[in-house]
Amino acid sequence: MKTDLEIAREADVKPIGEIAASIGIDKEDLFPYGKHIAKLPLEALDKYEGKKDSKLVLVTAITATPAGEGKTVTTIGLIQGLKKIGKNVVGALREPSLGPTFGIKGGATGGGYSQVYPMWDIDLHFTGDIHAVAAAHNLLSAMVENHLVAGNALNIDPSQITFKKTMDMNCRELRHIVVGIGGKSMGGVTRESGFVITSASEISAILALASDKKDLRARLERIVVGYTFDGKPVTAKDLGCVGSMMVILKDAINPNFVQTLEGVPVFIHGFPFANIAHGANSIIATKAALKFGDYVVTEAGFAADLGAEKFMDIVCRQAGYSPDAVVIVASVRALMMHGGAVLKDESTMTLDALEKGFSNLDKHIENLKQYGVPVVVAINRFHTDSEESLNLVRSHCDKIGVRVAMSDVFAKGGEGGIELANAVIDTLETEKANYAPIYELDSSIEEKIKTIATKIYGADSVKYSAGAKKAIANLEANGLGNLPICIAKTQASISDDPKKKGAPTGWDLNVREVYVSAGAGFIVAVCGDMMLMPGLAKLPAALNIDIDDEGRIIGLK
Repeated sequence: MKTDLEIAREADVKPIGEIAASIGIDKEDLFPYGKHIAKLPLEALDKYEGKKDSKLVLVTAITATPAGEGKTVTTIGLIQGLKKIGKNVVGALREPSLGPTFGIKGGATGGGYSQVYPMWDIDLHFTGDIHAVAAAHNLLSAMVENHLVAGNALNIDPSQITFKKTMDMNCRELRHIVVGIGGKSMGGVTRESGFVITSASEISAILALASDKKDLRARLERIVVGYTFDGKPVTAKDLGCVGSMMVILKDAINPNFVQTLEGVPVFIHGFPFANIAHGANSIIATKAALKFGDYVVTEAGFAADLGAEKFMDIVCRQAGYSPDAVVIVASVRALMMHGGAVLKDESTMTLDALEKGFSNLDKHIENLKQYGVPVVVAINRFHTDSEESLNLVRSHCDKIGVRVAMSDVFAKGGEGGIELANAVIDTLETEKANYAPIYELDSSIEEKIKTIATKIYGADSVKYSAGAKKAIANLEANGLGNLPICIAKTQASISDDPKKKGAPTGWDLNVREVYVSAGAGFIVAVCGDMMLMPGLAKLPAALNIDIDDEGRIIGLK
């Protein structure tokens, strides 16, 4: 089969103005970035505000494995499949990050014949949104450091500065650093600090959760950068630089508009990671998509315990919309790994391992049903899958009473997504969603964390470090306790231990650190050994990416 890049280069795509016109967007409302990419300014979206909202479908997945689940390719394939059966559909997806693109995970533009176009631009700098967020973040960080050496009128305690630096690359060596070396005149105030990857920046979450420019400003003002010597929060508003941050983000807030390889319109905007932040594309983009299609397909990062839980408990509360149906993507070999199979040992990839791995799928189905939404399982077909294994997944889903459909969209594009598209439409027409979050906001911080740990992860209880306990007490004392919880943990397990596969029981969630993202509107609980700055693999994708003599990018995936 051809590579993703080869398939994308051969695609018969249209100018972005024609794609916009196909769903009723005036060409003059677009701000083009070349022939196939555009932004849709917020001011232009106002004229479409009166249009009726469409049905919203959320795509999530089983717990991530090296075998691959294919959530994004299935999402794009479903979008194309719905178009194939004559539906007016619009996609709403996240932007890729350079870190994973050059790391081990690769880009986030789908694959095979189910991609968004042009993948080489979307996977790299795209429209510069992620660079703008990094610049705004680092401006605020620089203002904090400068305030310390310019008299510290706000009485900031250098040892309690919580706002770190950021960059969009996997640099493990920057997780923990010392800044300010050389004294105040040369380096500033010497203290410990560190970097987070830009998709973990609070400003990344803010951009994705803001409803408009006024809301963006208000959220930036609420960012807590640290605490005073007497324990009071210090905000970005106190530092007086929010106006400059707004200037940096003036274009980044506008949603991006592209197409699939089959010419179906897609908004791509926002890039928070789901294992660190809330893992969904921007509210602005999804709300725009809801005005232009009869059906909108969006995606939550990583598995249902991460992206989907946060979509339900954080995004839906703030956005005012909720999914009418949810698709859980699973693959045969990923399920086998959850049943104890070893990817490098083909003899372990057995039907017995597959059956044992169903525990992971079942737990995610159970979790999503707690939110009152109908569920469809999508079997993402790989060319290595046997009919016997595929039929075993089908029969298992039939036995537990959940709708299931085959997805062969990597190899066949929208044609391979027709069965899944019909299953989703049938679900939307015959089952009603009764969405409700799983906890109340006025519960204590510890009660909310326990609810997620026990109801979603299957933990017995929650254990806290002394620092986490102290942080929770301080947040509640400062009136910041009535916010939803965003748990940062490994994506490789439902638990906080990446080695635990399937649906582990008899374990405790370990909360190492707690801090507030007041601008984003949630409290972050960092669990287990989760790091907010990833590292590169031994053999990162960067070793294979290049540009040829004709100026064409090669090696992206």
